[in-house]
Amino acid sequence: MAATAALLYIGLLLRPDAVSENERTANDSPFFAEFELTDHRGMAQTQRDFSGRWMLIFFGFTNCPDICPTTLSEVAAVMEGLGGEAEKVQPIFITIDPERDSPMALSQYVEQFEAGIIGLTGTANQMAAISDSFPIFFERNEEASAPGGYTMSHTSNLFLFDPQAGYSTSWPYGTSAEEILADLQERI
Repeated sequence: MAATAALLYIGLLLRPDAVSENERTANDSPFFAEFELTDHRGMAQTQRDFSGRWMLIFFGFTNCPDICPTTLSEVAAVMEGLGGEAEKVQPIFITIDPERDSPMALSQYVEQFEAGIIGLTGTANQMAAISDSFPIFFERNEEASAPGGYTMSHTSNLFLFDPQAGYSTSWPYGTSAEEILADLQERI
């Protein structure tokens, strides 16, 4: 069962139409970060709460075994590398697994990275709206050995939005903190 799920996941990642569509949307069509979600402290947050700051947004889930913690570790290194300019950037982690990722679970998770990351969660309807407005993909995959009996497949890009919440760029999973930092410093 796990092998089948892994093959399905790899197949989804390698599907040219899925990757191309996300890249076309992110690279060719201007879009804005628009959301209304609950943060890891239980407070409602929208993109307007970060007006005037660059937003580094990553979509993932707290039970992710590799991609999410690796990416958030890179984000933490970027924030540290920004030094005094870090106040111009807000890192944001939006869960794609609101069933398990309550504000308390997000709080415990994002605080591990010590980078001022805001964790956001919402209802199933709010997450559906997010997937309509951002060029992302996510889906639940049943897997008996995973926490709660399932795992999540998802887009693994790190997105950058300008101080007006307009899309600026994204970096694929595996982009080094040094490369992201250099690119970000040129922009801010």
